Order: sequence, then C-alpha cells, then structure tokens
Amino acid sequence: MKDTLKGEQIVKNNQSKIVDCTIRDGGLVNNWDFSVEFVQKLYAGLNEAGVEYMEIGYKNSPKLLKGAESAGPWRFLNDDFLRKVIPQKGNTKLSALVDIGRVDENDILPRSESMLDLIRVACYSKDVDKALQLVQIFHDRGYETTINIMALSNVMENELLEAFDMIRDSVVDVVYIVDSYGSLDHNDIKYLVDKFKTHLPNKRLGVHTHNNLQLAFSNTLIASELGVELLDASCYGMGRAAGNCPTELLVTHLKNTKYTLRPVLDIIEQLMIPLREKEEWGYIIPYMITGTLDEHPRSAMALRSSEDKDKAVDFYDKLTTPEVTFGDK
Repeated sequence: MKDTLKGEQIVKNNQSKIVDCTIRDGGLVNNWDFSVEFVQKLYAGLNEAGVEYMEIGYKNSPKLLKGAESAGPWRFLNDDFLRKVIPQKGNTKLSALVDIGRVDENDILPRSESMLDLIRVACYSKDVDKALQLVQIFHDRGYETTINIMALSNVMENELLEAFDMIRDSVVDVVYIVDSYGSLDHNDIKYLVDKFKTHLPNKRLGVHTHNNLQLAFSNTLIASELGVELLDASCYGMGRAAGNCPTELLVTHLKNTKYTLRPVLDIIEQLMIPLREKEEWGYIIPYMITGTLDEHPRSAMALRSSEDKDKAVDFYDKLTTPEVTFGDK
C-alpha cells in the first residue's frame, strides 16, 4: 500500500515548482536588511538545489512608499544593482513582487533588459482590475506573471466570482491562492483549489501559505497533489510573523523532482541559524491565536514587540472580547 501511495504522489507532484521567498517575505522580518553576500550565497545554494525560482525582493517604487530610506535594497530592486549582485545567473529564475499603488510601471524595464524573469502582482479582491492592468503591462514587456489574491479567507463569494470573470480573459500566467492569515486547513485548500480550477480552467495555479497553525507545509503538499504548480516557500520558514512553508521540507518531500537537499541544509546552517538568533519568526502562540481567529497578524506582531510579549491569555481576551478593551480606554 505504501508503495502505491508513493506512486500516486509521483504522478500528482511532477508539475511542482518551488518559488523561494526567503528574501522577499523574510525581509518583512528584518526590514530587508540582508547583505549582498547573504543573497549571493542563498542564490547559489538554491540554484545548486534545483529550486526553480528565487523571489529576490519587491520591485515597488521608493517614491510611492513611506520609510523607503530605512529599508534594505531588496525592498526596491534596482536592475543595475541586481546585475552586480548576481553577475552570472544559473538555472534558478529571479522573481519580484509588486503591490497595487506602490509601483511605477516606468520603473519596470523590458524583460530583455532586466535580471528578473517573473513579476508577481499582489492585490486584494477589490483591486483585481488594477492588478490585471499591471499584469498586462508586465506581460507585454516579456515577463512571466502571476496575480496573488490576498486574504482569501475574508473574501465574499460574489467578490471572488467577479474576480474570476476578469482573470479568466486576462493574460496572467498563474493565479495564486494566498492564505494571508494562516487560518486555512486542508479542507479549505481543497475547496479553494477546486473553485479556482472550476472557474479558471485555462490558468495555472500557485499557493502561498503561512504557518500560524503549523499547517503551511501540509497545506502546500495538498495543493501540489491537487495540481497546483507554483509552491511558495522560504528557507527555514522565514517570513512575516509565523513564517511560510519551509523550502527544505518541499525539497526533500516532493516526489518525481530533482531537488538536492544538501545545498539547502548548507544555507540553513550558514545563513538562517545565525539570523534566527537575532530575528524572530515562526510558530509562536500569539500568531496561532490570530490564525485561529482568522485575523491579520499585525496585532500579534505588536504584542511580540512589547514587554507583554508572552501574555497570550490577555491577548486572546482582548481579541475575543473587544468590548472589554474599549471599556478600558
């Protein structure tokens, strides 16, 4: 029976591709304060491991964001800078993410002149039309494209159906299922994948999970087995708040792939373990609380930055009985 199950999984997983988001999503933890050497070693290791994409940061425009001067260069990628960082690209493609209202299309070079291969557009359901306008521009400039619909757990059915109608006829290559709050379980993933496939039969799918409930890895595997192609992950799970699906687990577990685990273990040993001693991410009780309540982790992040960072009961009470909080003010 065990061999049969493995055989079934081989068939289901053979289209899987990993998008490592360590720098982009992990940058939300340390304000993108990665050294050039760190990023170079990460890219070399991912390339050696056979990981298909590395999301090397955001391609947002500094003039459209507050606090741009304090963020690391991976927050606002510059093509000339990238050429110096990675003078020789390997097989691993480079990706960047942009947010609606935070990118100037004039800052995006044609793909033939850029280090980037894939540009992903993140948006909420109400802004899908704006996202698709950007997608069209990036597509016309030669890039692979995705649209990442955030906070799906809070999207009304009618909103999602309206979004599907726009996406279906667009040029976007991949549509992402994003568990922004880390609140989804395997049944939710199955439901969403089925819904996306039913309404977007002409589109490839991707998945981005968070680990608030320690389900990021299993949810990603389930999505993969259901035919979702692009799987977001990060080394040692580094990402905002509870973090993401760990790249190393996908590398070692996905069947019918040619990934090599040792280079990723080397990344973790050399880069991630020392960084984890200085920065906090991963499964922690306040993030579990926001995940189980299907809420954005910003309140938990604020708690972890305060003197009361381990007072989980008080935190839970405030989130579940807001009238008490308001009465105290």
